[in-house]
Amino acid sequence: MAMASLYRRSLPSPPAIDFSSAEGKLIFNEALQKGTMEGFFRLISYFQTQSEPAFCGLASLSVVLNALSIDPGRKWKGPWRWFDESMLDCCEPLEVVKDKGISFGKVVCLAHCSGAKVEAFRTNQSTIDNFRNFVVKCATSDNCHMISTYHRGVFEQTGSGHFSPIGGYNAERDMALILDVARFKYPPHWIPLKLLWEAMDSIDETTGKRRGFMLISRPHREPGLLYTLSCKDESWISIAQYLKEDVPRLVSSENVDSVEKIVSVVFNSLPSKLNQFIRWVAEVRITEDTNKNLSAEEKSRLKLKQVVLKEVQETELFKHVSKYLSSVGYEDSLAYAAAKACCQGAEILSGTSSKEFCCRETCVKCVKGPEEAEGTVVTGVVVHDGSEQKIDLLVPSTQTDCECGSEKNYPSGNDVFTVLMLALPAQTWSGIKDQAFMQEMKQLISMASLPTMLQEEVLHLRRQLQLLKRCQENKEEEDLVAPAF
Repeated sequence: MAMASLYRRSLPSPPAIDFSSAEGKLIFNEALQKGTMEGFFRLISYFQTQSEPAFCGLASLSVVLNALSIDPGRKWKGPWRWFDESMLDCCEPLEVVKDKGISFGKVVCLAHCSGAKVEAFRTNQSTIDNFRNFVVKCATSDNCHMISTYHRGVFEQTGSGHFSPIGGYNAERDMALILDVARFKYPPHWIPLKLLWEAMDSIDETTGKRRGFMLISRPHREPGLLYTLSCKDESWISIAQYLKEDVPRLVSSENVDSVEKIVSVVFNSLPSKLNQFIRWVAEVRITEDTNKNLSAEEKSRLKLKQVVLKEVQETELFKHVSKYLSSVGYEDSLAYAAAKACCQGAEILSGTSSKEFCCRETCVKCVKGPEEAEGTVVTGVVVHDGSEQKIDLLVPSTQTDCECGSEKNYPSGNDVFTVLMLALPAQTWSGIKDQAFMQEMKQLISMASLPTMLQEEVLHLRRQLQLLKRCQENKEEEDLVAPAF
């Protein structure tokens, strides 16, 4: 059945006051003179309209993350790294958000996962006076921004639950500026702060909990360079559960007395969806054109990725992992990895399952850009339904001699498996009964023994694993604070 089209809605005024109206401009000028519009200019510079009717939470978070100049560490389109709704898939698959919307706890989870510093409160965890103080804090600074989730009905607007950034505050009138990301529906508008509190102090029927607000500021640490997680498919559910629950239980039940036995126990019980999971953990990106010279910034980032990969491969744990996987004939040769990566690249481009592709004529070679920047290019001809497609991928290289065929040039399952083990919390291994071996294991996984950049990668991955596990257990609405390490 066809749906009637709509062109915007008339903003109910009162209680709201259109930002661009004569009175709205006057309220803005009054607040500007009092210094409570400092955060506005950053936010308005990156303000965007939500791309889907249910993407208000994702759009609000994109605006704030970009306003804070947080580098996502991942490409958006072409060479550009930029937060977009399509990239906020760490805690909930985008298709689910598109169909059902997103909860307050999941948006908080996404903010944590993106590396931001987050303080989140439901209305039953705060007071209107504290809320007002937080609004003033954000309004007088361009280093901290607020996202509010509220019920539109309190403002006599159509719709129900909604997310939007708070763009400023007029203290004399006690009014807050809502930068409504549903710009196709309502323009930015001023609203009495008491009414905004009332709209937040409502129950979200999907969670049974009150709505609230979050303060987002610059992170203590940036997202990882090389390793990250995603919910674009749900393979992480079984993997996260396995890593957080099954591994500690297996370690406790088995008589493990060596690193090789630990690796054996963990590896032999891995869920079948490991390869899907690794696809997102080991970040292998398709390049736009490997023949073009890299920018100075991209060359610098590539070198940093090479450093991280090299640091992983220099850990004692990596040596144990590689030795064990080699002894059991784990199929992680360069040719196999190249073919698998090319099929996955074709899958991303076409939207078709990688199981429907086969790859032939794989080639791996080292390339040098200006100033001797090195990278490994994986090329494959992917065949699907009788048609062929050439796929080129650029991955970090850790070798200087660039001999084709060297397995060290490619981020492999060995690397991912090592980093995943490092990312597990220390209590994972508390079930080891042999005290001497317990000390040896603690040394192997000690964060203090890792180089700084690798520490950052491991902590980023550990934070994501804990957040995903929190979501899996439906605890993201109960625990809004950042994971503790």
